[in-house]
Amino acid sequence: MRAKLRRAAGLTQQEVAEAVGVKRLAVARWELGQTHPRRPHRAVYMHLLNRLAQRFPEAAEPDEGMPTPASESRGSG
Repeated sequence: MRAKLRRAAGLTQQEVAEAVGVKRLAVARWELGQTHPRRPHRAVYMHLLNRLAQRFPEAAEPDEGMPTPASESRGSG
């Protein structure tokens, strides 16, 4: 879903990386679910995803097996 939201907004991984303050490779890994953003980038990235989900609700449909921004922000406990 993360990549779908980014693509729906017409953004590149590099553009998202610059907005969040990380390298493009970090965004690629987040989208693949290989790693998760850490503080302070986590809050910025989650805010970006939530805003994109509001603008592009059709792209916010969860992909099977991928956590949603809302489920990640709630934590596992």
